[in-house]
Amino acid sequence: MDNQSVDFAIIGGSGTLSSDFPKNFAGVEIFAEDLFFDTPYGQSPAFRLCSVDGKIFLTCKMHGWRSGVTRADSSRQIFWTLRAAGVKRILSECGVGTVNHLLNPRDLMIPDDYLDLSNRKDVQLDGQYLLIMRDALCPELRGKLLESAKKFFTGRIFERGIYAVTDGRHFESPAEISMLNGHADIVGQSLAPEVYLAREIGACYANLSFVVNYGEGLKVWSHEVMKEIFFDDAQLIGNILLDAIKNIPAEKSCNCLELRKETLLKEVYNA
Repeated sequence: MDNQSVDFAIIGGSGTLSSDFPKNFAGVEIFAEDLFFDTPYGQSPAFRLCSVDGKIFLTCKMHGWRSGVTRADSSRQIFWTLRAAGVKRILSECGVGTVNHLLNPRDLMIPDDYLDLSNRKDVQLDGQYLLIMRDALCPELRGKLLESAKKFFTGRIFERGIYAVTDGRHFESPAEISMLNGHADIVGQSLAPEVYLAREIGACYANLSFVVNYGEGLKVWSHEVMKEIFFDDAQLIGNILLDAIKNIPAEKSCNCLELRKETLLKEVYNA
């Protein structure tokens, strides 16, 4: 990247995967692809360096998940790379299941909080910061995602909700969904550790979640419907993300960076 700072990143999930995002999206220029970077956690997934409306961004597919690479390491590879590139605003997308019985497939949610039930604990880059996870999902970026979603999507959009993170790759059991009921609205496998790695590198982070199935025990869901969503709605999700990037102002109005503090345990880490 010739030491050029890149302000934005989009971490792709199942919502954009079938579209080979961001190829063939209006206004997108791809400068380079198949960019791999060496990190302390192994080689990164392939990145693309792109621009839209003059704004340069990095993107990778499916949250960096690859066979033989743990999800913890794939996340660290991504965020090590984003930190090295100077990224300050990150958008992600993913397909999720329902926990709240009022939600249906093809509902959009822009979560404002999360519940990390995964076993991927203490996933960090260097542990130099105390991460305050108030407003963990940037209010400014969430607002831009909401504005963009309303431009392209005529279905139901929920501007807040709680995302429960589980390990996967299997889906949750009916008992697990029942346990989460009342504590979360949607369930997936991607938001953590990304949400706190973003805070660690001093970047704002927000997520666009597209409901693709009912949580087990709530209502029987169809694999065919999930497949249709996977292939039919990738363009929609990509358009929302790109429009949000276009409309993010140069100057931040959020307090995200103030919620990352120097750790009081420096002596421990420097020993």
